[in-house]
Amino acid sequence: MTATLYVCTTCKRGEPVPEGMVAPGADLHAALLAAGAPDGVRIVGVECLSACNTGCAVSLSMPGAWSYVYGRLGAENAADILDGAAKYAATSDGIVPWRERPVIFRKQSIARVPPQFPPQEAAE
Repeated sequence: MTATLYVCTTCKRGEPVPEGMVAPGADLHAALLAAGAPDGVRIVGVECLSACNTGCAVSLSMPGAWSYVYGRLGAENAADILDGAAKYAATSDGIVPWRERPVIFRKQSIARVPPQFPPQEAAE
């Protein structure tokens, strides 16, 4: 199964971005693309993850698994983000054992979202 690493490309890290300068989120996205997605992970830039006060933010999700949002990241964290994404993609439920997560994922988690179930299961 393929996991998706969403990257907020418009994130400004809560700071104004001078005209003509690249937003920190776009720098993070570029760094992740340059490093290359690990097996089982696709990297997708998105316009906003609504985590503006805790940017730069990324999100990990895959069908039937827990999803996560992480913040306070930058291009300098690309290797750790990709390591965490690879470990996430290797799971069936999205739960990477605590000690196996990169430190930035242990300390900079914003949210954990339960798996979405088909509508008929959710109503039961």
